[in-house]
Amino acid sequence: MTTDFGFRRVPPGQKTRLVAEVFSSVASRYDLMNDLMSFGAHRLWKRFAVHLSGVRKGQKVLDVAGGTGDMAALFHKRTGNEGLVLVTDINHDMLQEGRNKLLDRGIVQGLEYVQSNAECLPFADNYFDCVSIAFGLRNITDKQAALRSMYEKTKFGGCLIILEFSSVVLPYLKRLYDLYSFRLIPFMGRVVAGDEDSYRYLVESIRMHPDQDALKGMIEDAGYSRVSYHNLTGGVVAIHRAWKL
Repeated sequence: MTTDFGFRRVPPGQKTRLVAEVFSSVASRYDLMNDLMSFGAHRLWKRFAVHLSGVRKGQKVLDVAGGTGDMAALFHKRTGNEGLVLVTDINHDMLQEGRNKLLDRGIVQGLEYVQSNAECLPFADNYFDCVSIAFGLRNITDKQAALRSMYEKTKFGGCLIILEFSSVVLPYLKRLYDLYSFRLIPFMGRVVAGDEDSYRYLVESIRMHPDQDALKGMIEDAGYSRVSYHNLTGGVVAIHRAWKL
């Protein structure tokens, strides 16, 4: 049995290890590279995703694959100190980067950090008003197991938000995007982060990720209802929203 690691096929356990190595390598330059690669657009995508969640003051949010804390900071503005944003990531280096960044910004109360695997989240069932994962699902070895685990942790009436790179729907943009992705992003990874191979993997992982409709079906199979998606920037990214009813 094998799974994808970029364009390669590897055993599932090896993918988990390789992905961990990728993110440990890029953790310190992850935010800078996101700004450069997306020309800052990732910040707008994240703001819109949090807006779609409808999260309110005092509610509880599980930020899966929370990385360097961008989504957590945005959710915290809505939940306030009375609520909870629990940031979880399988990678210690990424989680530490996020915790340090949020501490530097003075965001302390109403935040917790737990290192865990998204495929078997170690939290109470039916607990979170919103479960969110941004730019992390495509790196998970067993995506369906992760979606089922997220469903279990979502309370009834709560929502799931997935922000992820997706399939470009505009033909002219697709050609430009492919050229940019495969030529320039690995080059930027080498120059800025000192790691061309990791950013080549990240580009390849986007192409191997399920498209908008396929991911919609996977979310439904996990148990969620009323699944919809919004294409942003011509489908470069998509936000899927679903509900546990």
